[in-house]
Amino acid sequence: MTSNTRTASLEKRASDSPVSDNDALTDGDGDRHFVTALARGLDVLRCFRSGDTFLANHEIAERCQLPRSTITRLTYTLTKLGYLYVMPETGKYRLGAGAIALGSAMLVKLDVRQIARPLMQDLAADVGSLVALATRDRMAMLHLECCRANSVVTLNMDVGTRIPLATTSMGRAYLAAIEPGERAELLERIRSFDEGAWPTVKRGIDKALEEYAETGCCSSVDEWLKGVSGIGMSFRPGRGLPVMVVNVGGATQDLSAERLFQEVRPRLIQVVNTIRLELGQIDEHAGTP
Repeated sequence: MTSNTRTASLEKRASDSPVSDNDALTDGDGDRHFVTALARGLDVLRCFRSGDTFLANHEIAERCQLPRSTITRLTYTLTKLGYLYVMPETGKYRLGAGAIALGSAMLVKLDVRQIARPLMQDLAADVGSLVALATRDRMAMLHLECCRANSVVTLNMDVGTRIPLATTSMGRAYLAAIEPGERAELLERIRSFDEGAWPTVKRGIDKALEEYAETGCCSSVDEWLKGVSGIGMSFRPGRGLPVMVVNVGGATQDLSAERLFQEVRPRLIQVVNTIRLELGQIDEHAGTP
């Protein structure tokens, strides 16, 4: 199989794979301060994924797990407010200027992204794979920045792509870095989503937690998608921002487990520590905590 053919196959499987372990809207669990109507409207906007252009009401209803009548009212309201556009000839919706402006404003002001990008681009060129910066969005990892080598055909993921939490290297690196109580809650949600798959998923997560304790990084080799591997390292950017992960990923035949830990891991750690240094999270003269 040629490089282009292999990459196209990996990209198709990535786009067809489930976005998350369980991303359904919650009702606030009885919290009297929780505004369900607002949450449902925001959930409609969140259901548009990287690669989606248009969605019909029935597709939005399926993703939000809400009645179609409810979705019809929500999409009408969001269209009136400019957060969605409707195509008259098809009745399908796409994200409007209001929604795009919200996301763009957040990314422009995200200084960690500006600091990380040139470092990630150098790493992508050195390794010849996709390098991504991500954080958790519900039960998925959301890509905030993506870099790839210009001369290398690799996984084609972009800002806004969301991939599963439990089976990917970046998701596991996030799980390893958070507080035990928060991790236990997320693992319970993952378990409840698919009891049958849970033993295998748990073994992968447990192994990744051991890797994190020993090496500071977490890997996934052919576990999210057959033929896709990666290694991630988490860090706390501070300034009120959540835990983030820098991840290197690509075709398994290019990124074997041995290469991930022996060649890629030292460069990944160097990049993450440089980001932390520039953010003021570590002291240049005190060493890495």
